[in-house]
Amino acid sequence: MLRALTRQPSLSLVNCEITHVSRQPIDIQLAFRQHESYCQSLRGMGVEVESLSPLEAYPDSVFIEDNAIVLDELAVVTSLGKASRQGEVMSLRPILSRFRSLVDLLPPATIEGGDVLRVGKRLIVGVSSRTNQRGVEALREIVEPLGYDVTTVSIHHCLHLKTACTALDEETLLVNSEWLDVEVFKQFRLLSVPSSEPFGANVVRVADGILANAIFPRTLEVLRKAGHSVIEVDISEFSKAEAGVTCLSLIIEGHL
Repeated sequence: MLRALTRQPSLSLVNCEITHVSRQPIDIQLAFRQHESYCQSLRGMGVEVESLSPLEAYPDSVFIEDNAIVLDELAVVTSLGKASRQGEVMSLRPILSRFRSLVDLLPPATIEGGDVLRVGKRLIVGVSSRTNQRGVEALREIVEPLGYDVTTVSIHHCLHLKTACTALDEETLLVNSEWLDVEVFKQFRLLSVPSSEPFGANVVRVADGILANAIFPRTLEVLRKAGHSVIEVDISEFSKAEAGVTCLSLIIEGHL
């Protein structure tokens, strides 16, 4: 069974961190409705969703994906790259421990879940403003004994690796090649987003379906022409916070 942990947005979301985009007013009531629609979309795709209470002290806490890297064997509790976010993970630990044994990654190493793309037993890690080389090495020490291969890729002009690259299946990635070095991905088929929708490469793969942001219609068309079953969800208010659809959930496969 697929499970997803989500966290309801806080009123303080309007004060979220932004790095590569200009700040725009966020309609918080619309954000609440969009988050609920996001959860319902996941449920409609067969995912059991558990929605956690908001954390008003942490504006970015709705972006729960960054808090952990969930593997079959364990979950790595991350060390977030912004001081304003570093208290988020404590409230998640008791919930996440119901599903996985936990291993903590500690400062000065930093790593965020949005920078870690898992494809089978391969972990592709973006070195970004939020994930440093110490974080990569600490993750490698944890996961290589479990049979995972860790590959790094440099990214630029975007916040996280998954802003520019997500997996459509075990062989195919959706990418914005302007924001990363695609030479790392030689073993994959690459499907590129239209240049007019640079943020369209962030999608959630659930079984045989793809959950994608409805505000990128040309990307949706590319996905459907490639034969993918696409569910649209409007997360426009979270896009203003530099977020994509993966940011809003922590997907857990099965149970140990």
